[in-house]
Amino acid sequence: MRVTREWRRGEHGTTLIEVAVSITLLTGMVFGIMAGGFMLYTYHFVSYAARAGARYAVVRGSACDNTNGMPDCPNVTSAQVQTYVRSLCQLGIDPGQLTVTTTWPNGTHDPGDPVRVTAQYPFPLSVPFITSTTVSMQSSSQMVISQ
Repeated sequence: MRVTREWRRGEHGTTLIEVAVSITLLTGMVFGIMAGGFMLYTYHFVSYAARAGARYAVVRGSACDNTNGMPDCPNVTSAQVQTYVRSLCQLGIDPGQLTVTTTWPNGTHDPGDPVRVTAQYPFPLSVPFITSTTVSMQSSSQMVISQ
């Protein structure tokens, strides 16, 4: 069977449209995967920040001895924990946007009492073809004061 020129004439431009749609979808998926990876990276940092802040607070309780050169000892404050955690910020994380809240549920810094550290970070999510938004990432860690 012979294909005539009239039949092929109606096909002009369809390949161009298919390629444009395919590249648009592929580009959106690639950038979406990259944004998702950075979002996961940020969440892991936020959970690490909460754990590190809790560890920092549990060794600086009322029984802490600062003669061995340990800073912020005894009875570390919430502001000192926040300063410490912000100093840990990784590449791509804005330390000024990281909020760290430290609470002592029993109200004391005595060994055996708990300390809870909550880290929160507003992640700016922007993917091509989707409206930009901010995702609030939060993680908490609670530990028992050791000294």
